[in-house]
Amino acid sequence: MRVGSFVLAAQFPGQGQGEALHRAVRSAEVAEEAGLDTVWLAEHHFVPYGTCPSAVTLAALLLGRTRHMRVGTAVSVLPTVHPVALGEQAALLHLTSGGRFSLGVGRGGPWVDLEVFGSGLAAYEKGFPDSLDLLLRWLSEPRVASETDRFPFREVAVVPRPQEALAGVGGPGAEGPGTEGPGAEGPEVIVACTSPASVRLAAERGLPMLLGMHVGDEEKAEMVALWQRHARAAGRTPEEVHRAAHVSAGVAQIADRRLEAAETLEKAMPGWLKQGLDAHVTVDGRKRAMRDPLAYTELLCKLHPVGTPQVCADRIAATSERTGITRFALLVEGSGDLATTEENVRRLGAEVLPQLG
Repeated sequence: MRVGSFVLAAQFPGQGQGEALHRAVRSAEVAEEAGLDTVWLAEHHFVPYGTCPSAVTLAALLLGRTRHMRVGTAVSVLPTVHPVALGEQAALLHLTSGGRFSLGVGRGGPWVDLEVFGSGLAAYEKGFPDSLDLLLRWLSEPRVASETDRFPFREVAVVPRPQEALAGVGGPGAEGPGTEGPGAEGPEVIVACTSPASVRLAAERGLPMLLGMHVGDEEKAEMVALWQRHARAAGRTPEEVHRAAHVSAGVAQIADRRLEAAETLEKAMPGWLKQGLDAHVTVDGRKRAMRDPLAYTELLCKLHPVGTPQVCADRIAATSERTGITRFALLVEGSGDLATTEENVRRLGAEVLPQLG
């Protein structure tokens, strides 16, 4: 079982943006101290829902401040960037960190981001598969050219090549030249999946999924089963299908009593959710269906490890048993308070992880 934290750098009502970012950085540092496996970093633009606009930039900072823990993006929004630019950044972080970087990518939403960055609505609606394939080619081939409508360019050399694989880096967490394991073949790439189409896209390319916190075990199990069917149909080997390390996103809040843990989230999260989600602006004026913030918080408390250490450990174990997923990205900053977040992370490491074996 590999349990990590999920960091949004959420700006709660009454807080400044710098305060939100400081809590994000500090929670990641404490996560390594507590023995968590990975810190996963979200990316948002122009909204207080999350104040980190560049997950790869924050990942670079945290890779420099940690020594053993993996750092991943959850996710870098591919339609708003050039795949080659993101690929270069991923290769750089992979090599200089000793193979501790994971690149999560996603389609994002129909937000005004597409206007600001000049990519347009088509990049969101139709362009994600081509962008993903270009990114994957950049991370696997020595030279790359592109004939796509959006990114046409002549053949160029890939520098640095992620397959140079750690030679001469040798820092903590490095695998060493010519060895198997993280770093030997370039950075891990995962895909955020919220629909059957995105599940199929990831499966055909043999890429593990990041599954959202808004869905429960039954739906996640169905998505894993669908991924496996599409992967086999695409010719993926039984070994590739078996070893796919999908990631389940969720919320974690630990307290001596379950009611206390739930109350902590129910007092803080609805205000943040309303303020943050209300700030999203669609690029084309389409109507948005908004969740009720309190009802959504209550749902998250039911779906995820919220309660005593024993309840949390049992909840994680149950999700793993029902879905086959063994990696978790758990939102730990739901209280909105730095001291409470740090305590939450420490208790996750000291009181929950040992029960998971």
